[in-house]
Amino acid sequence: MRATPHKPNYIIATYNFKDYQDPRAGLQPGEEESYKNSEVNFQVSIKFPVWRNMFNTKTQLFAAYTNRSFWQVFDRNDSSPFRATDHEPELWLSHRTKWKLFGLTNRLVQAGLVHQSNGRSGELSRSWNRAYANFVFERGHFYFGLKPWLRIQEDEDDDDNPDIEDYLGYFEFQGIYNRNKSNYGLLFRNTLKDGYRGAIQFDWGFPIHDHLRGYVQYFYGYGESLIDYNHKVNKLGVGIKLTDWL
Repeated sequence: MRATPHKPNYIIATYNFKDYQDPRAGLQPGEEESYKNSEVNFQVSIKFPVWRNMFNTKTQLFAAYTNRSFWQVFDRNDSSPFRATDHEPELWLSHRTKWKLFGLTNRLVQAGLVHQSNGRSGELSRSWNRAYANFVFERGHFYFGLKPWLRIQEDEDDDDNPDIEDYLGYFEFQGIYNRNKSNYGLLFRNTLKDGYRGAIQFDWGFPIHDHLRGYVQYFYGYGESLIDYNHKVNKLGVGIKLTDWL
């Protein structure tokens, strides 16, 4: 089995136009931290085929791991700490199709389980588990993905973030337009209730040299990191993309 990229792999220098919230505030007096608005974010994401062509069908089983890190590299006074690191292992079935719907071709139908946590303990712990479906469509240079999910509930005493769905919602829509070796992306999440919280992200990946790509990312809303799931972020990042969606 050979590992291949799953989600995009990148490193970007970012600036948050809002101040980061300190999750320790009010919990551990005297230990509050003042985060800088500028930091470096990177994502490493790989997947492994577990079972190809299951029972001689077009269905495959995959496992993946994604790491997202938020590094306060410019905070020299505090030894440039990592503000947050999120871990996301997942397992899913993927079935190739050629169904037609409203002029779109449904290329993939997926169903899986995903765990997301920040690896912290106590009051700083954040985690949740979900079962999801994902429907991937294609038309010309456009690609669309609709991904609804259902949270797997935990015991009340063990739930680090019982209101996370009120900020991250119940689905994710992703659109990608590929043209002249550039990718333009849109990601959208919404609760469709409770003030319509959610997030929107715009991406632009473009070639620089051989396999090296430039990357611009803009994020606005909730859930950029688990520690910030209930705090709004307004953030622009520029850097390098090692692998893209397409």
